[in-house]
Amino acid sequence: MKMAKKNLKRKQKTQIEVVKEDESKVILPLVRRSDEPVTKKAKWINRERVLVFATRGISFQHRHLMKDIIKLLPHSKSANKMERKENLFVVNEMCKTSHCNKCILFDGRLKRDLYMWFSNSPDGPSIKFNVESIFTSTELKLTGNCLKGSRPLLSFDNSFDEHPQYSLLREMFVQIFGVPDHHPKSQPFVDNVLNFSVLDNRIWFRNYQILDENGAIAEIGPRFVLQPIRIFKGSFCGETLWENPFYVTPAKTRRLLKDNKKDKYTNNKIQRKAKKTKELLAPFRVKPENEIFRDGNVKEKAKHLIAKNKKAF
Repeated sequence: MKMAKKNLKRKQKTQIEVVKEDESKVILPLVRRSDEPVTKKAKWINRERVLVFATRGISFQHRHLMKDIIKLLPHSKSANKMERKENLFVVNEMCKTSHCNKCILFDGRLKRDLYMWFSNSPDGPSIKFNVESIFTSTELKLTGNCLKGSRPLLSFDNSFDEHPQYSLLREMFVQIFGVPDHHPKSQPFVDNVLNFSVLDNRIWFRNYQILDENGAIAEIGPRFVLQPIRIFKGSFCGETLWENPFYVTPAKTRRLLKDNKKDKYTNNKIQRKAKKTKELLAPFRVKPENEIFRDGNVKEKAKHLIAKNKKAF
């Protein structure tokens, strides 16, 4: 009796259920290696990494600017300061050891001049800029704010489409400042805008916060101006693809300002000397009334003096 009850409890499988089980089974390939890794669908496809570091000799303001840029780029890596005696070609080896394919190098001179390098390592190109009008985010004390690690929108002026050198710069800025999608250190939000505009043969960098959906923005910082000097074919080497004809070195501009001040001082000295001689000769000058009685017509000279006095009053 017990065996009969057990048989009643068991349910026989129908033909439809057997067919469904066969369809649900995954058929493996005939030839497959045992050590072959399982294919995974990766969302983080863009693996751009930027190495941001500086040479020895930068000032405190330049160091704060470098830290602000590192905060803007969650896909960046920092490194120790590089010695000035070393060749710039060593930067490619540093990028290789850090597994970075882009580089931003801050090259300071005399703790007052700053040069910035943007490079695509190791194939190139590389661009050298002179940085002017630096204002860090702490100096500005602006009301705007954004989430750390958020992905920014990149806004470019129409001038980047008019000249080939600016179109190359735009592509470099997009690859460096564009945060990759689904980056582990990035946030899934877009709350700031990086604006690049061309004015007076210079590139003006501004960072704005998006306040609402209507397009209202507020500046966050930092802000600086990049003056392009040269574009090289390779990474920190190679032939020159483009050179800025309007570039003047900071040392030369300081010398010109100094010369202008020197000319101003000499002109003031000459004017003071002329004024002093004029004051000394004032008592010995002949009065204009006495000139009437000299050679010539007295009536005509008197009329001329009267007309001259009327114009003066």
